[in-house]
Amino acid sequence: MRQRWPARMWLVRHGESAGNVARDAADRAGVGMIDLAVRDVDVPLSPLGRRQADALGQWFAKLPEDERPEVVMASPYVRARETADAIVRAGGTAGDFAKVIVDERLREREFGIFDRLTTVGIREKYPELAEQRTLMGKFYHRPPGGESWADVILRLRSALDTISLHYADRRVLIVCHQVVVMCMRYILEGMDEAEVLAIDRTSSVVNCGVCEYDFEPDDAAMCVPTLVRYNHAAPLTQEDAPVTAEPETIAGAR
Repeated sequence: MRQRWPARMWLVRHGESAGNVARDAADRAGVGMIDLAVRDVDVPLSPLGRRQADALGQWFAKLPEDERPEVVMASPYVRARETADAIVRAGGTAGDFAKVIVDERLREREFGIFDRLTTVGIREKYPELAEQRTLMGKFYHRPPGGESWADVILRLRSALDTISLHYADRRVLIVCHQVVVMCMRYILEGMDEAEVLAIDRTSSVVNCGVCEYDFEPDDAAMCVPTLVRYNHAAPLTQEDAPVTAEPETIAGAR
């Protein structure tokens, strides 16, 4: 029996957010708390993030219409929805596209009591948890009130089932977050913990970078995900929008 998959799928991290900017400022100052007055879900794009989202939309718009996304899905977080909306406004979707589909299973990893804390702040306020996280590794460590990578993977498996059911053989764009991109790779490429963390250590997911999969039949006529490109930042450099990424830390905000 043929396995159902989209014809093509893009995973895109949102553009640089105001939270990314605030986190970088806190790290430079060596302080424990990120200066954010809103919930993580409500953090918008920064001015640079809006430029990045517009640049990515222009890149999709330059594709032939029969190669552009037919379905656009997004995390409910404001920065992801703003990025998805920018792509649509730029004409980056197929002609009959109607509306961005928001799915809460695509949301950012929840940080629990680590939320808004920098690496310094976590180590100062929760030294035992920081030590525990170092011992367990972030794949399985769950901060109180938050999620591990394994928790994110569980909800993403459900989201992929829904996508395969409703959007089989269609071109699907998903606008999400750094950890979601990495966990999707884990699922789609059949990785183990060591493999996905090795990739995470060597390459940070850039804001508005493109991860693209094609789904071609294998020798047994089963469709399998084939990675076409990963962390593709050319759309940004082509439109002169600076590339930004996130450092590997245990900080509790994105």
